[in-house]
Amino acid sequence: MYIACLDMEGVLVPEIWIAFAKAAGIPELKKTTRDEPDYDKLMRWRLNILQEHGMGLNQIQEVIEEIDPLEGANEFLDRLREKMQVIIISDTFKQFAMPLMKKLSWPTLFCNSLVVDKNGMITDYKMRTKQSKLSTVRALQLIGFNTVACGDSYNDLDMIRASAAGFLFRTTPEIKRNNMDIPSYEEFDDLLQAILSAAGEKT
Repeated sequence: MYIACLDMEGVLVPEIWIAFAKAAGIPELKKTTRDEPDYDKLMRWRLNILQEHGMGLNQIQEVIEEIDPLEGANEFLDRLREKMQVIIISDTFKQFAMPLMKKLSWPTLFCNSLVVDKNGMITDYKMRTKQSKLSTVRALQLIGFNTVACGDSYNDLDMIRASAAGFLFRTTPEIKRNNMDIPSYEEFDDLLQAILSAAGEKT
């Protein structure tokens, strides 16, 4: 039995930090896991910038409320879930993701959590587990599942390579160029066909 393991930001919804960077007028926050492979380094840098600008969770959540799934994402998820179980494995945070999960009809989500003080400032973050994406697909495999994985960033590569089949979706030219052995797609229909074919399912 196959389980599809999908990244969230960049695959199903726009990048939250890019949307917030534009709304808040803080261009430095446009940097994402597509640009920085070291997730802890990226998050520490983000939190420092938020502190410098006096921006907290409430301001970010206001922007997230206005974010909609990427065009075609809901239909893609619906069609994929007719054929197999789907888990969204994301390095985002519960406090960010819930409004987006509602707009995606509540798929299963494995993500992390933020530490927020009484003034609404984000002081730290807690990962669900080390190497959360890779750890999750390996755990699923240990209990008898095959995994098909898809993502767009550096932090998706381990789970993609550890899966029975894996794909990049709307990734950067650099990531695509440095991982030419991983099939890359730009359209949901093509990605759906690739996932189902890898799992021996018909579209």
